Amino acid sequence: MVLHITVLDIIDIVLVAIILFQLYKLIRGTAALSIFIGIFFIYMFWLLVKALNMELISALMGQVIGVGVIALIIVFQQEVRRFLLVIGNRYMNRRKFSFSKIFASVEEETGSPKEAEEIVRAAESMASTKTGALIVLGRRSSLDIYSEGGERIDAIISAELLETIFFKNSPLHDGAVLIEDGKIFAARCPLPITDRMALPPRFGMRHRAAIGISEHTDALVVVVSEESGKITIAENGEVTEDISPNDLRQILLKEKI
Repeated sequence: MVLHITVLDIIDIVLVAIILFQLYKLIRGTAALSIFIGIFFIYMFWLLVKALNMELISALMGQVIGVGVIALIIVFQQEVRRFLLVIGNRYMNRRKFSFSKIFASVEEETGSPKEAEEIVRAAESMASTKTGALIVLGRRSSLDIYSEGGERIDAIISAELLETIFFKNSPLHDGAVLIEDGKIFAARCPLPITDRMALPPRFGMRHRAAIGISEHTDALVVVVSEESGKITIAENGEVTEDISPNDLRQILLKEKI
């Protein structure tokens, strides 16, 4: 038997692999991963009995799997919602078209060292006093929907303002500060919490919220621990702990924050 593989077959395989990989990234570390693996093995068993022409069990499993599609939507409703959020947030550019961007110089497209320095100064100061902080730095994804429930500020970035917001007696210290387009545009914002279970016990609600927002968007998240005073970076669901102020400065300048 001659196996004919066309270009469309290769594209089909690559697309399926990409979809499965993205699905794995969404559910890894959660209880949904175990459920998905169980369903996968059931489906493979169904294909096997069909190939062996075991008609009775094949028909029974076919009915179960047919009805199971609806059950899957119910079981994985949070994952489906997260998947749609990823598509809508991470891959849609929040910056609108303008003629000024077409004719903008290279210098105008780079990040502001002053804004990066203000964030670094605030993080370093809060780390030294063990003041908890959660700062979300927007990239392409829009953070506007996460400002709901918070307080709109629309203020210039300054270390003093960030420290004031996260001061323990401040009414705005709970929740996150959202930064977009070189401005602090909202504070006291509730963020989605990651549902990953395999996280270190030392990670509190701030770290879990940082991971959660980085899973839903392409934002860079800066966390200052209230317990240890260490600076942590969350990005794409991954965490880098114990960042020095100088390392944070280099990251922000590189990312054009």
